[in-house]
Amino acid sequence: MTDSQNAPPVEDLKSQAKRLRERLQSTGTVITHSAALELVAHQYGARDWNTLRARSTNRMELHVGQRVQGRYLGQAFSGEIRALSNLGDGAHRRVTLHFDAPVDVVRFASFSALRQRVTGVIGWDGRSPRKTSDGHPQLVVARRVT
Repeated sequence: MTDSQNAPPVEDLKSQAKRLRERLQSTGTVITHSAALELVAHQYGARDWNTLRARSTNRMELHVGQRVQGRYLGQAFSGEIRALSNLGDGAHRRVTLHFDAPVDVVRFASFSALRQRVTGVIGWDGRSPRKTSDGHPQLVVARRVT
């Protein structure tokens, strides 16, 4: 059984159900596509297809070169993804961002520390599991609105 929190995107799940249905059909077991979707959901530990789909829908698909916006240490940014890799736990990704304009990462009036390129860890929802001292995610990445 696979953890449903780490489910692939919905289209991949549907393809998996289609392959399962075709494979079962080739051995003489005929099932509907909806039954195949339910079987896939159970493989990921979900109660049913709708539950798995809801969990999978929250995944943000990102790629190198993509324009994004968000917040880093409380500061708004827009920029580009320069590197992206999955971490071993399957629930997080390491992302390197290059900001269009440097971001001041210090909240002290008489001192500044500007950063234009940062690397952080985000979940599939685009939010960092690490928090700032005020409880907000250190990094929030969203698709760029054009």
